[in-house]
Amino acid sequence: MKAFLSVFLAWILVCLLGALPYFFSGYIPDFTDAVFESVSGFTTTGATTLADIEALPGALLFWRALTHWLGGMGIVVLTVALFPLPGAGGFQLLKAEAPGPEVDKIVPKITDTARILWLLYVILTAAQILLLMVFGMDWFDAVVHSFSTVATGGFSSRNESIAFYHSPGIEWVCVIFMLLGGYNYTLMYQALRGRLRDVFYNSEARAYGAIVLVSVIIITASILPQSPSPESALRMAFFNTATILSTTGLFNADYGLWPPLARSVLFFLAFIGGCSGSTAGGIKVIRHLILWKQTGSEMKRIIYPRGVFSIQLNGKSGKKEVVYGAAGFVFLYLVTLFATALLVSSSGADVFLSLNTALITQGNIGLGPGTLGPFNSFPAFPAYVKWGLCVTMILGRLELQTVLVIFTRGFWRR
Repeated sequence: MKAFLSVFLAWILVCLLGALPYFFSGYIPDFTDAVFESVSGFTTTGATTLADIEALPGALLFWRALTHWLGGMGIVVLTVALFPLPGAGGFQLLKAEAPGPEVDKIVPKITDTARILWLLYVILTAAQILLLMVFGMDWFDAVVHSFSTVATGGFSSRNESIAFYHSPGIEWVCVIFMLLGGYNYTLMYQALRGRLRDVFYNSEARAYGAIVLVSVIIITASILPQSPSPESALRMAFFNTATILSTTGLFNADYGLWPPLARSVLFFLAFIGGCSGSTAGGIKVIRHLILWKQTGSEMKRIIYPRGVFSIQLNGKSGKKEVVYGAAGFVFLYLVTLFATALLVSSSGADVFLSLNTALITQGNIGLGPGTLGPFNSFPAFPAYVKWGLCVTMILGRLELQTVLVIFTRGFWRR
């Protein structure tokens, strides 16, 4: 239990320290805004109160991207990788910070698991840097955008984000690495080891691929009449599906101008999120899959009252505890979402803006419809709302229960 408190306090401390460069540099003179920028960076949310990103010096632009990169894989995971802990302490810390309902050990030792995860993370980052430079991006922007993409963050060094470059090659590179950022790192490691069967038959991976393909098909068909070419429509559909589903938040177009059907698909994707064991935020694909399968089982039970049914995950029967855990998390996610929306609405914001602000901060997405979309800075909410949203972003990054359990009576009794 101490692991949950340690992880939460570590994140609070790091986010406060991360605000100091913004504050002391004078580029974000308001401490509340500086903390908001820091929390948004470390939690890989990508929401910003800055109107002119390009006015920042290179050092601050790099720091913004670095907060994404460190927070994406996890500050505590990095600590476990560098400083081994005896006993089960390292695993408890990793479990408290890792996204998703369960933590898979790649190898028996948790320290080695943390090191492998970070090594894979570094390799993906280096690969994207090189590819972006091949397609014409300078080395500094390539580093900034790679840190942001692999971590599924969204901070850019340009006001227009990826749209600034007008480069299909750069956009396709970002699509690939956003989708990889939202994918399960354990499965990526298994694929590199040649265990493709485990990857192919993984239920969450197949659902993730299906969601991407269906979304791309619908969006492409919707925006094709207003696109200059089929390739452009397909690229826009892939890019924006990837950026919302993986909760990255980079953008290459103003999707607020798209037809309602395309915008609706993106809105629904914001409720899904990436895979467990990824750097993405949101509810996660695995939880949606579990509840979808359980819904099917319940419908069968209506037809066959005496039947015995269980959900199948990765070719095996799922435990009831997995279903209970997913249902409990989704319910808590919605309760926290509505509570955050109420906080935002207390400042005078309308219902639509309040709900979407809650969704993009708790889901660590950074982008949403309307005034929260591309080419718009974050609304000027009062200080108390921004502090509340900082808490919401941390809650979303640490999967809610890791933090909220600290405030229960049973936690302190133990």
